[in-house]
Amino acid sequence: MADDTPRPSPVSGVPWWDRAAFERRKPCLEARSRIVAAMRAWFSAQGFTEVETPVLQVSPGMEVHLRTFSTALHEPFATDSRPMHLHTSPEFAMKKLLTAGMPRIFQLAHAFRDGERSPTHHPEFTLLEWYRAGEDVNALVSDCGALLRAAWEAVPGGLRGDGLRWRGRACDPRKGVRAISVAAAFRRWAGIDILATAPEPLRPDAGLLRRAADAAGINLPATGEWEDLFFHIFLDRIEPHLGIGAPTALVDYPLSMAALARPSPRDPRVAERFELYAAGLELADGFGELTDADEQRRRFAADNDRRERLYGSRHPVDEDFLAALARMPEASGIALGLDRLVMLATGAERIEDVLWAPVA
Repeated sequence: MADDTPRPSPVSGVPWWDRAAFERRKPCLEARSRIVAAMRAWFSAQGFTEVETPVLQVSPGMEVHLRTFSTALHEPFATDSRPMHLHTSPEFAMKKLLTAGMPRIFQLAHAFRDGERSPTHHPEFTLLEWYRAGEDVNALVSDCGALLRAAWEAVPGGLRGDGLRWRGRACDPRKGVRAISVAAAFRRWAGIDILATAPEPLRPDAGLLRRAADAAGINLPATGEWEDLFFHIFLDRIEPHLGIGAPTALVDYPLSMAALARPSPRDPRVAERFELYAAGLELADGFGELTDADEQRRRFAADNDRRERLYGSRHPVDEDFLAALARMPEASGIALGLDRLVMLATGAERIEDVLWAPVA
C-alpha cells in the first residue's frame, strides 16, 4: 500500500505545497514572475535572442569542487547506453551557439549541483546566462548594473524596500556597479599582496601565502593548498565588504583561478574574470572567454587531476565543445543566480522562499 503521508520540507517542517506555507511565500513567487518578465524585456530591448539548450550533456562542467548528477542515455534499438550528466551550467552548449553564429544570446536555465542545500544553495536552481560576441567583460559589468536595477524595480513597492537586502546588509542598485580588483581587495581588507604569493601565476605558492597571512595576523588552517587558503581569507576578510551600499564587481582574478576565462592583456598575472556581489552575497561569475582550445584542454586536465586527488573521481571532457571553442569568436559571458537575485530584491531569507516548487 502506498504511503500518502505528506513529506515535510527539511527546512520549513511542512511540505512546500501546504496552503498556509505557500501563501506566506506567494508574494515572493509573484515577484519572481515579474522579475523574470523584466529580464526578458531587457534582453529583448538589447537585441538578444533567448535560447534553450539540453540539460543532458556529455560533461556536466569541470569545476573541481562541484558534485554532479549522472544518468544514462539509451538510444532506440541500442544494446548499450551512454553515460550522461545534468549540467551545472549551460555554458558549453551556449558557446557552441556562439560558434554557430549567434551574436547575443541569453538563457534562463535550470542547473543541477549535488550536495548543495543551504539558505543560498539548492540542488536544482535557475541560472540567467548570457553571452556577447565581439565584446569584453566591461559590457557585462554594465549589463549587471542595468539588470539589478530592472529586477528591483519590477518588485511591488511594499515588498521592494529601499534596495537589495541580505542578512541586514543593503545595496542600492540605482548607484551602478563599482569595481575593485582581487589584488586591491586583499590589500585593503586583509593586508596581503595576493599576487606576490604567485610568482609563477599558474603555480601559486601556498607557503608564500601562509607567510603573508602570518605577517598580517591572520590564522590559517594547518593544511591546505593555495586556493584553500585563498578562500579561507576571502570568505572571512573580503566577501563581507563586497556589494555594501552599491553592487560590486570583483575583477581581475589570479590567473590560476581563470576557469574558462582568458588571460588579461594588461597583466599576465590575472584573468579576465569577475564576480558580482550585492549586499555581501555573490550573484554572478563573468569571463572574457578563452578561445584557445589547447589551453582549455590543459586546464581541463589540471582540473581533473586535482579532482581525482581530492575526491577520487574525474569528469569526462566534452570533445565537441573543444572543437567548437577552436572556432568560437571573441566573446564575453556570464552566469547569474536568478534565485539569489529574487531573494535580494524581495528580502527573502532562504532560496526555498523564492522557488515555486523546491526539491523536497
